[in-house]
Amino acid sequence: MTVTTPHETPVADVPGSSGARLVDRVLRMRELAILVVFLVMIVVTQLGNSEFLSEQGVKDLLLNATILVLVATGQSLVVITRNVDLSVGSTLGICAFAAGTYLHGGGDPVVAIVLAVLLGVGFGLLNGLLVSLGQVPALVVTLGTLYIIRGIDSIWVGSRQITASDLPGGFVDFGSGGLGAVPWPALIALAVLVTTAYYLKHYGSGRELYALGSNPEAARLAGIPVRKRILVAYTFCGGLAGLAGAMYLARFGNVDSSTGSGYELTVVSAVVVGGVVFTGGSGSVYGAALGALLLTSINSVLPALGVSSVWGLAINGVLLLLAIAVDRVVALRVASALKKKSASVKAAPKKGDTRHA
Repeated sequence: MTVTTPHETPVADVPGSSGARLVDRVLRMRELAILVVFLVMIVVTQLGNSEFLSEQGVKDLLLNATILVLVATGQSLVVITRNVDLSVGSTLGICAFAAGTYLHGGGDPVVAIVLAVLLGVGFGLLNGLLVSLGQVPALVVTLGTLYIIRGIDSIWVGSRQITASDLPGGFVDFGSGGLGAVPWPALIALAVLVTTAYYLKHYGSGRELYALGSNPEAARLAGIPVRKRILVAYTFCGGLAGLAGAMYLARFGNVDSSTGSGYELTVVSAVVVGGVVFTGGSGSVYGAALGALLLTSINSVLPALGVSSVWGLAINGVLLLLAIAVDRVVALRVASALKKKSASVKAAPKKGDTRHA
């Protein structure tokens, strides 16, 4: 008598695992491709402008990428859950002004950063509650909070402006100082990036975000607390937008009612270009960081080569379309592979309940 053992791999799991391997392989290739394109772009620019990779030039590259990397890291978690946060630019702007107002009144820089993060957490929590508990589409919710936060910011700020002369000297020095060519804000962004990547890979709650994005209904049936995970993702995203606002203030020392306006589209572009699939369930924060580094570097490379920075927007748009096209091709390939695998499984003889005398 022969029966299948409980240790055998269920046939139903094979198609899903093969599709997941294909997606994972393609995303790793995309991250490598982004890195190669970035390095080639830097080398070509250095050959055309020998001052581009000076210590100050490298520091400027990293500083420009730091803010976008922070926000893209938070946005990645939201997109992985098959959602989006369009309010990150408005959150960044109001948190930067809040920190600047506190510092202008003689506050402590550390407390100012904490204040910005907590304010961002509050807005992220609001988004998360509306999306997870209210069951309102994320696009609608965050588009609404984008305008609400921007409106509050405009009423509060008015025509006022925070400048570097209003801030403590130590805070401004922190925004431009660092270890050699590596600025302090970039080290903070790196620490946040590595910690988030470790959480997503090694903690069950982090891996559940991918399961939720891949198939929300299956995740719910599997016992994953879907609403709680979405709430955490949005709260984390808001907190990082707040931190980015504080870093923006330290970097530029200049904040007004327009700070962060339109930034949400750049963040989404960086995330998607970096390989975080917009339909959820796939991608990594490292890829999003590479996407952010690539997009911000383009804006530095073009002026260095004597090309109008207006072309930067067009290039960003082309990269976004290419990324979406790649995601679509991969989705079709995975669907085709799963369909063939499912057909072969149905055609195979069933052995599980076969018994021989």
